[in-house]
Amino acid sequence: MDVELSVEMVLTIFLQVFNVQIKFLKIKALPLDANTLVMKTFENLNLSKELHQAIEDLGFDTLTPIQEQAYPVILSNKDIVGIAQTGTGKTFAYMLPILHQMKYSKEVNPRVLILLPTRELVMQVVENINSYAKYKSVRVLGIFGETNINVQKKAIAQGLDILVATPGRLYDLVLSGSLSFKSIKKLVIDEVDIMLDNGFRPQLINIFELLPAKRQNIMFSATMTSDVAAIIEDFFIAPFQISIVPSGARLNNISQQCYPVKNFLTKVNLLKHLLKGKEYQKVLVFVTGKKIADRLFDCLEKSNVSLVGIIHSNKSQNYRIRSIEEFESGAKRVLIATEVIARGIDFDKISHVINFDVPEFPENYMHRIGRTGRAEQHGNSILFYTQQEEKAKQAIESLMSYQIPITDFPSEVAISDELIPEEKPKVFVKNYLPEIKKKTSGLSFHEKSDKNKKVNVRGAHKKKAAAKYKKPIRKRGDKK
Repeated sequence: MDVELSVEMVLTIFLQVFNVQIKFLKIKALPLDANTLVMKTFENLNLSKELHQAIEDLGFDTLTPIQEQAYPVILSNKDIVGIAQTGTGKTFAYMLPILHQMKYSKEVNPRVLILLPTRELVMQVVENINSYAKYKSVRVLGIFGETNINVQKKAIAQGLDILVATPGRLYDLVLSGSLSFKSIKKLVIDEVDIMLDNGFRPQLINIFELLPAKRQNIMFSATMTSDVAAIIEDFFIAPFQISIVPSGARLNNISQQCYPVKNFLTKVNLLKHLLKGKEYQKVLVFVTGKKIADRLFDCLEKSNVSLVGIIHSNKSQNYRIRSIEEFESGAKRVLIATEVIARGIDFDKISHVINFDVPEFPENYMHRIGRTGRAEQHGNSILFYTQQEEKAKQAIESLMSYQIPITDFPSEVAISDELIPEEKPKVFVKNYLPEIKKKTSGLSFHEKSDKNKKVNVRGAHKKKAAAKYKKPIRKRGDKK
């Protein structure tokens, strides 16, 4: 029997089935209706004219899934935990409802606190907030370490609405009495898993204890770890959880490929060969450590590869800022970087991300390639791996449930047999010095001489003197 179903009936059945699946998986989700299936535009939100004007200037058309789902929850002042892949617009997801609710105030102490793991992220978020609140009267300040703390104290004393900070410098300012948390109504923790990995857990806990008990907690991260779950369990009150994309989900708008490479110097030759291509317009090269980053930078400089920059945690603050600005403006075509900018930093239109080394943790690969293909644009990712790195590559493929296509090694690229010190096997040199025998307690191996056979007897000298002089020998001060 043929049954004709209307569009409304089909939609109702779909919503019912979808809700049943959500209950079975024990995932807390927003109530669904016909309106939630259509991507909302900013025109559907009851935003102020100032925010609408700023959104038009930025060229935003529609909300991303994380922005759409987080907006009503943050407006309700409930605690929220958002898990979303990098490049999905998490910053705007929490700032849009916060700015919508923020009214003009002459309050000196900050009302919103945003915690971030690195100084680069602090600078970027401050810049983003200023662009979002371009037509609103909002005072924003960013603070981080390795800068003059007295200058920051003066800026805080002038009054602010939103404070963006790294945990270390923030805690120093609170202990010095230059900053008060009494007016904080909203706490935002972005990239919390990176903060915990960087050892900021003690500062985070101390900051939680100093904050007002009555506040809204907003947490965003790309991964959910056991440490993150522990923070949520201890300090959040029945948080609403939103998970848009699993941490290991492959980004469909990024083309991936990999090259099997023999060693470091062969990787350098392959990189120099690829950079000759005109399609490599803006390239971000990730390496695993600071020494390898410096070594690669020196190799490219010696080979006259132009427009190359470098950034890692050992570089000074001014150097790091300048490297980012030159790369963003196009003054540098290639930027060599460690994991310090693998998270959160939003570069415009990166054509290629090249993983010069395979990251130790598979999740970091997702964060690295997420620097390209931003805002639903097409991106390209290339992975170099040696035989020793093949297991780490397989762990990445297992996380993504996707096998990265292997590209044949170019015949015109020279293969080097030379190894750098980090690649050479460690040689343990045997100690040829004669072993010093330890003294053993117990009987000696030979008979003692007569003088060594003497035994100390208490008062022997007095007894001998008394026998010799026929009278007792008294010391000075003895009583008669």
